[in-house]
Amino acid sequence: MDQDDLTVAAADFQAPPEPSGRIGVLYRRFVEPLLRQDDGTDAEQLSQATLSALGQVSPRRNWPLMRGTLEGLAGELQRRDPRLQQTLFGCRFANPLGLAAGFDKNGVAAGIWDRFGFGFAELGTITWQAQAGNPRPRLFRLAAERAALNRMGFNNEGARAVKRILEKQALPPPGQRPAVLGLNFGKSRLTSLELAPDDYASSLELLASLADYAVVNVSSPNTPGLRDLQEESQLRRLVERLRRLPACPPLLVKIAPDLEDDAIDAIARLAYEEGLAGIIAVNTSQERFGLGERLIAATGRSLAEEAGGLSGRPLRARALEVLRRLRATAGPALPLIGVGGIDSAPIAWERITAGASLVQIYTGWIYEGPELVPRILEGLIQQLDRHGLRTLTEAVGSGLPWR
Repeated sequence: MDQDDLTVAAADFQAPPEPSGRIGVLYRRFVEPLLRQDDGTDAEQLSQATLSALGQVSPRRNWPLMRGTLEGLAGELQRRDPRLQQTLFGCRFANPLGLAAGFDKNGVAAGIWDRFGFGFAELGTITWQAQAGNPRPRLFRLAAERAALNRMGFNNEGARAVKRILEKQALPPPGQRPAVLGLNFGKSRLTSLELAPDDYASSLELLASLADYAVVNVSSPNTPGLRDLQEESQLRRLVERLRRLPACPPLLVKIAPDLEDDAIDAIARLAYEEGLAGIIAVNTSQERFGLGERLIAATGRSLAEEAGGLSGRPLRARALEVLRRLRATAGPALPLIGVGGIDSAPIAWERITAGASLVQIYTGWIYEGPELVPRILEGLIQQLDRHGLRTLTEAVGSGLPWR
């Protein structure tokens, strides 16, 4: 994919299909207009308002009125097909589509993500110490490019508070949930790199019993020095510390899209040697993909002048490149999770056939709305039919085109 594919003007975007259900109609009428331009309702305030509402619902999901409403939501958004099921690193996924880390940072809606059609959800990033994050504004829409810039800085309530939040929701135990729940862990900002392994270990040890799997986030660009932990010796020291914990859940690492090929290869080898359960590719990018002169409405500064990680469609090509590199180096046995710029069924299929067993969405889900989940799942089922495949596993790494 060349640079012209990455620098996309607003006119190049097609409107999503007409919503087919009530939730889609409501989203298109009341939320989508807020996302058509960069300014207007603050992006972080909009996300927080949504999470606040979901956080009220999740602990009460079994109340009769709530249960009925959520069953209606699930009826519109869930798509069940046994061909989409997979068992990876001991976890049974009803479908391969997950919510990426960064949206539900404190796990307030952990009990209801399956109702939105997701096969899994990744909560966090969680740090040992509670953190306010970076100064606001710190989350910006780039509406024309279907992208976002964030420099949130791991704002979360801290591992001990997250434990209370999750326990209050009375979740089924790991392995018995309608949607797999991963917990994503990061380094506390005030903790030095030398003490980082103990910082991660404190959070993971406290929350291990609540996680279906755990993710070592060493790739956010918004905590100073964090990406240094991707260096092979540093990452090996960190992983070895975590794997010594009692009852350590399946452990994955999330990497940056900005790594050189040699560094990607080194992480793939480390994952094999240290027995990691998988790799998530990729986090947000410090690259600007030809959009450096793009102005941020809220600050009046160019994208090149603003700190933070870029997500959404501009990241799509690089995310695919990193995934293909990992698959080539790691071989077919190591599970990979593809994330970055996935906002349609063809892009999800491309990521799966390039080697991802699972895919995650976030920025695309915000722009496209809740019906993106069933659209992607229906598209995957359609491709299985058209290629005569019995299971999604047969598609992983196959290189089969979208038909």
